[in-house]
Formats: sequence, structure tokens, C-alpha cells
Amino acid sequence: MLGHPAGLLADHVADALSQAGPEVLIIGAGPAGLTAATYLARFRRRVMVADGGAPRASWIPVSHNLPGFPQGITGDAIIRRMTEQALEFDAVIEPGRVETLEREGEGFKARLNGRVVSARAVLLATGVTDHHPDLPGVERGIERGLVRICPICDGYEAIDKAVAIIGKDDRGVREAAFLRTYSGQVTLIHVGAAEALTEEDELRRMGVELIRAPIDNVRLEGDRVTALSWGGAFRVFDLVYSALGTSPNAELAQALGAAVGEDGCMIVDAHQATSVTGLFAAGDVVRGLNQIAVAGAEAAIAATAIHNDLREADGWTVDPANANDPEP
Repeated sequence: MLGHPAGLLADHVADALSQAGPEVLIIGAGPAGLTAATYLARFRRRVMVADGGAPRASWIPVSHNLPGFPQGITGDAIIRRMTEQALEFDAVIEPGRVETLEREGEGFKARLNGRVVSARAVLLATGVTDHHPDLPGVERGIERGLVRICPICDGYEAIDKAVAIIGKDDRGVREAAFLRTYSGQVTLIHVGAAEALTEEDELRRMGVELIRAPIDNVRLEGDRVTALSWGGAFRVFDLVYSALGTSPNAELAQALGAAVGEDGCMIVDAHQATSVTGLFAAGDVVRGLNQIAVAGAEAAIAATAIHNDLREADGWTVDPANANDPEP
């Protein structure tokens, strides 16, 4: 089952905010959003998480590089545990997508499930959307680990395997180069425009096979991808990677005028603050390495910065000029 335990959510949404609305609204219930929710709830902040549905992490068949799980852990289990932890400290997690986000005085107002939710600060943890290859059964293939999207996460499992990378530009070349250190059987299937591939010499130098052809069909059988056909001729691979890129889910922030990079990802400072006062961002929607461990770290930084900003606004900080020790 993907997503979050429905019973736990329903119990909390009904009563946890009955006395007052949230101080902090977190948009997104993946690893970054849930980590921030736990931190803020333990800071005794009223926090609501808008859960827009099964996050990208839910598609992970087994993660072997998340610290603390030497035998690996499924993406669904990661999200379930993080959800339970946030709820343990009375964070509110409400299913639904935030439709609009606007300024309201010094804070914000969001439209969620047909009503307006006001908050003093907002954390965007909306992640990215993967560009999947147009293949039948691709989402199920990702869940089974046969079609993969993150060589940093699971390149180790590609050691000495027959690996195909589906690409449309030089991103595919870079991914093939990365995976070449794990296997000598790496093939780049270029499905984009011919002029979009400019590093063909590098593929030859590294011993990566190049196929320039659209994919006609795909087969997923057992634990192998018997897989990709060109003109009816099938080639067998152990693993298939998609190197078609992602799109950041940053529309809400852009509507507020927040700065984004050329890739569309949010630009933040050392405290995860965006260019809009009171608006923070963490996780894959931010420029950087898309990893659960990184998302959690960014969320911890953002949550602590939000808490300290609110303390300062409420007069619960000490002027450093009058203090012997720095603020935490």
C-alpha cells in the first residue's frame, strides 16, 4: 500500500487543530515534509502537513543507502514510519493538494480542500515529477525495481548486470558514464533528436553501446526486463534506467515570486529560506542532490530556522549583543 495510514490521519485531522489553526503549513508529505513536521511538532509548534498523495519515495522498491537500515527498507515503509513519528508528536497530516498559496499580511493563506488555511510560515516540500519513458507498465516496473530512476540510489545493484539507459539528450550520456563504473554491459538508447546528443565520442571512449531508435515495445518478465524492441527485435536487459529528467513542483512558490534556477528548482539560502520572507523549501524541489538523507537534513535545517524566526517575532530570543552565548 502506498501513501499514509488513513486511520491515523483521520483521527488527527478531526481534532488536533480544533482550538487554533496551524502556525506552520508544510506542503508535501514525503521525507522532507514529514521530517520537518516531526521537528516542528517537537518544537511545540502547531503544524499541518498537506499530503498531496503517494510521494516519489513510495516508489522505491528497497533502499539500501538510507542510514540505519543495513538490510534495506522499502519506500512505503519509510513513509509509513515517518508519518507515524510525526503523528506521535501531534502534527496534523491532512490528505489534499494545496490549490493556491498567497500572501496574507506577514503570513500566508492557502486553499486546501475547499477552505482557506492561514499560517505564519510555509515550507514547500513538493518534490519533483519524473519524466518516465513512454513504455507500457513503466510505473509497475519502477515499483519492482526493473525500471529505475536513481543510479546514485541503486547503482550498486547494477554490478555486472546488463544495463540500458533511456535518454533523450546528454543527460543519458552522463548517466551511462556513472553506471559504467558498475558494469561493462551498458547501453544508451537515445530516443531524442539526433542533435541533442553531442557526446557520442565519450560513449565510444567508455565502451558504452549506443542505439539510436525509438522503442516499440517492452516486456517485464520475472526479475528481468526482456525488454526493448526496435522493429520487432527484442534485446534483453537486467535493468533499465530512465534518464529523461524531472520537473520541479515549484508552481506555488513561483506564483509568489520566489526565485528559481534555470532548472526550475527552488533557490534557498543556508537556512532553506527562499527569496520570499517566511517561505522555506526542502527536498527534491530545491537545487541539489535528490536523496532521502539530504531531504531530511534540509528539512531539519528549515524547521529549526522557522521555529527560531517565530521565536524572534514573538520576543522569545535574546539579543546576541546582550548574551554571553550564541542562540541555538
